[in-house]
Amino acid sequence: MRSPLALTLLQVLLLVVLFVLNLLLGTVHIPVGDICGILLGGGDNEIWRNIVINSRVPQALTAMVAGAGLAVSGLQMQTVFRNPLAGPSVLGISNGASLGVAFVVLLSGSLGGVALSRLGYLGDVAMSIAAVVGALAVLGLIAYISQKVKGDVTLLIIGVMIGYLATAIIGVLKFFSAEEDVKAFVIWGLGSFGRVSGDQMVLFVTLMAILLPLSMLLVKTMNLLLLGDAYAKNLGLNIQRSRLLVIISSGVLVAIVTAYCGPIMFIGLAVPHLARAIYHSSDHRILMPGTMLAGGILALVCNLIARMPGFEGALPVNSVTALVGAPVIASVLFRRSKNDEQY
Repeated sequence: MRSPLALTLLQVLLLVVLFVLNLLLGTVHIPVGDICGILLGGGDNEIWRNIVINSRVPQALTAMVAGAGLAVSGLQMQTVFRNPLAGPSVLGISNGASLGVAFVVLLSGSLGGVALSRLGYLGDVAMSIAAVVGALAVLGLIAYISQKVKGDVTLLIIGVMIGYLATAIIGVLKFFSAEEDVKAFVIWGLGSFGRVSGDQMVLFVTLMAILLPLSMLLVKTMNLLLLGDAYAKNLGLNIQRSRLLVIISSGVLVAIVTAYCGPIMFIGLAVPHLARAIYHSSDHRILMPGTMLAGGILALVCNLIARMPGFEGALPVNSVTALVGAPVIASVLFRRSKNDEQY
């Protein structure tokens, strides 16, 4: 049996390899030597330089960081609710982000007469701000409700209902909106690691570089929550406050990722199960960094497949995450249940 340290180093190596492959592979073939020269500040071919610096590097960084954030968020949700089907979108936070974008995108053409999709960079910034506002509004509502209800199941059901309510409102907005606005919203909802570039990418990576280490501070709290409320209380843990902190941490990660990349599905649900299968541990001191790395790895794999040579443009990220992740997780859960039957 390999040690957690060896498995972590192996994941780091795989992450680096996949990051490099994301720079090398794409619809346009660029030799390895030219890519190295471009990254070092050289390169004579301006087209290749533009592809690497303005497209491939931002996409790879965004995918890696977003995957890590969603994976950690999913682990936190599964821990606080002790539910293997819990994920980043379980409390309706992703739906809140979608609702914020829907209000801005779908109402811009109806009220302002100009579709947001025509505004270019300003339109992208407006959508990002709307997604953050929508997600944080739902997160604030969930945080308030969590102080009023005691049961995790009740909070979970309320979160699901908030998600359904947001989806219903989005449906009404779609019905009364112009076709061009609806198309722009649908494209945003498919998810993409390619829409983040320039200053937006720097801000996104910086925010996640701050939030991910901060989430590590909750490792001890999450380990205690696994023991059950009664036992955790006897050890001096404030259950209500701890649950609120974990939910806020998870919600903020989802809000930021959704604002910049759209609602990326499946990674937050699947990766924690994959990390548990790799490390054979429930200790969050091991699982947290392992899940973070596994999330980045899976997101880079999905981004690589989405823009593999031979495809025109790029495939929707949400389609790829499900196609890649579902068989992996199904096999992991099948092996686990098979091992349980043997003992």
